[in-house]
Amino acid sequence: MAVESTCRQWEAKAACRGPHSGEFFPPVRGERRDEKQRREVRAKAVCSRCPVMNNCLDYAVRIREVHGIWGGTNERERRALLGLSA
Repeated sequence: MAVESTCRQWEAKAACRGPHSGEFFPPVRGERRDEKQRREVRAKAVCSRCPVMNNCLDYAVRIREVHGIWGGTNERERRALLGLSA
């Protein structure tokens, strides 16, 4: 656990921490396609100015995260990076 904690120290510097962190994951109730697109655009705008965006993306790809916006990418974009079907 200490190793994982040390490896993820970058999270403390993440721009997504704070009140807008909900933008990075879909709401429990679900969302329409247009709502999802708008939410993802807002989340990716936060990522674009994040000092640890690459660390975040590396982590999400490494663990094959299947939910949310990580490192400026959504689930489909990360699957494409891995060469998996969308």
